[in-house]
Amino acid sequence: MERAQFVKVATAALERIEDGLVNLDHDTLDVELAGDVLTLEFEDKVQFVLNAHGAATQVWMAANRNAWHFDYDEATETWVAAKTGDELMATVCKHVGEKLGMSVSL
Repeated sequence: MERAQFVKVATAALERIEDGLVNLDHDTLDVELAGDVLTLEFEDKVQFVLNAHGAATQVWMAANRNAWHFDYDEATETWVAAKTGDELMATVCKHVGEKLGMSVSL
């Protein structure tokens, strides 16, 4: 994937996650997008971090002592972790939802 295309789709993914989580009716989650790094900090100071990793053309996520490297699938327009088959948005929803004790959708 060309760099410009990667930046476009990775930025869109991070912004979609930011927008969806900022609009949650929940006051124990801080969401901050700074450049290509999205930090989710919970009331107990636990952080989940997502970033667009340009050199690898992947979106990386670290949460709950786990890490995922998502590759963009142009056919489905989704980010999928090759090792697990997990999809980015579903993974974020699952782990944030579990942490907040509520259903989350993006």
